[in-house]
Amino acid sequence: MATSGKIREPKQERSIETKKKIINAGYEVFSSVGYYGTNTAEIAKAAGVSTGIVYGYFKDKRDILLCVLDIYIDNVTKPLYSLMADFTLPIGIEDLAPAVVDEVIKIHETNSRIHNTLHSLAATDDGVNARFSELEHKMTTKLSAKLNHLGIDKPDMFERVHLAMNIVQSFAHEYVFDKHQYIDYPKMRDIVCNSIIKLFV
Repeated sequence: MATSGKIREPKQERSIETKKKIINAGYEVFSSVGYYGTNTAEIAKAAGVSTGIVYGYFKDKRDILLCVLDIYIDNVTKPLYSLMADFTLPIGIEDLAPAVVDEVIKIHETNSRIHNTLHSLAATDDGVNARFSELEHKMTTKLSAKLNHLGIDKPDMFERVHLAMNIVQSFAHEYVFDKHQYIDYPKMRDIVCNSIIKLFV
């Protein structure tokens, strides 16, 4: 169900808090049962407000989802950007790579419930896919600039950083979600770190 009424942008503190409460409820509900496993009424109930109140701030369930996605992106990027900001000269890629790998694993563990819900929608929802594409673009440019500042500069830097991001992301998925019994994860971590190091030496 979607509303055709006017969506208001809250200005008073109470209204702002109500909207935040609805978004946070959406975050928890989507984390628990997925996007298609719930509806606006259940999100309203979790937020402790009426369905009508929800439709005063959001057009539909997807509108809430996009706000949840913004929170998720903030949650997964802040720790990584903070880690990168702490890196100062002298530091080499040999020290940087394992620290980044471990931080990305931690981020995936912390956000594991909502992660699958949001990423599963990227293939079918243009808005979700666009936000993830924008995230990749920002991370690639930020990380490239930071590496350059640390004296790590190679030809085709964007391509190398993007490939490194994909390698780390794939390993984090494997480590947190797949958990194959035949995989020695400490050894795989070493392989991942060495692969990244080779990209930048």
